[in-house]
Amino acid sequence: MEREDAKAPGKQSFSFGSGVYVGGMASVAGKLESEGPLGEYFDIVGQDDMFDGKTWEEAESNMQLKAAEHAIADAGLKADKIRYMAGGDLLGQLIATTFGVEKLAIPLLGLYGACSTMGESLLAGAVLVDGGYADHVLTITSSHFAGAEKQFRFPLAYGNQRPMAATWTVTGSGAVILSRQPGKYNVRLLGATMGRVIDYGVKDSMNMGACMAPAACDTIYRHLKDFGLKPEHYDRIVTGDLGVVGKEILLALLMEKGFDITKQHMDCGIEIFDAKRQKTDAGGSGCGCSAITLTGYLLKKISEGVFKRILFVPTGALLSTVSFNEGNSVPGIAHAVVLEYCGK
Repeated sequence: MEREDAKAPGKQSFSFGSGVYVGGMASVAGKLESEGPLGEYFDIVGQDDMFDGKTWEEAESNMQLKAAEHAIADAGLKADKIRYMAGGDLLGQLIATTFGVEKLAIPLLGLYGACSTMGESLLAGAVLVDGGYADHVLTITSSHFAGAEKQFRFPLAYGNQRPMAATWTVTGSGAVILSRQPGKYNVRLLGATMGRVIDYGVKDSMNMGACMAPAACDTIYRHLKDFGLKPEHYDRIVTGDLGVVGKEILLALLMEKGFDITKQHMDCGIEIFDAKRQKTDAGGSGCGCSAITLTGYLLKKISEGVFKRILFVPTGALLSTVSFNEGNSVPGIAHAVVLEYCGK
């Protein structure tokens, strides 16, 4: 049902009035990610992918804690000044998040949007801040290559052959502090569009781009329609981890709906790795892919005024080992947030 309400335009969107501000942020990246095109932008880089943990899962929890603590310090705050947290990861029961941030003792909304979780957490956090329920909210997510491979695909020691359409799960964690008042960064979150579950019947779990592209198309299309915008309103329309396969599908699907985003489109999964040099197949994926591209690169470029306005659209493939083994297709989802330069 469409609404005429200025705070909830159209069917799926939110408007945050004067904006919700980025008060602090952090990016924690693995070794392979630090060797890619965006390596110089990350705040913390692991010398190996264990991050002082004994298991891959503990390593991911440690990444999340490092990201959370760095973002809080970056905002000039202490943990007890953060009213709420919103975040999640790819592991069962969100154990990377719950085990990682427990010591911070901040009330937590555990979220699962697969690789779209950074967008989901930003959206949920912004609603809390804009609604006057909190002065500061911590939004966070992560993924780990080895942990994701073990849970969703094959143990690393198995050495399975990867198809060219496969994407490489990013080892990384990104965190953003959302605040009611401007901080040192010149970035505000002005609006958002909540995505729907979209299933085109794709059953190839190694081709995440094809699974998620229809959901990205649906959310971008609905966002533009809800707000009455054209693609050129944005300097960049940034998807999370479609990779080279999903990018091509997305552009074609949106063209069918009358929107050409070719000039504006950027995909975090394509940007984060040098696919040929690093042999990362169709690109990067995972919650950490869009999260560290956002916190390490995009938000800094907006704060500098390089980008005036972007639409950030992380994408997620909604499968589990159970659904896949029972022969189900892989639905997708995507959430969009508007990030804008607010400096002078």
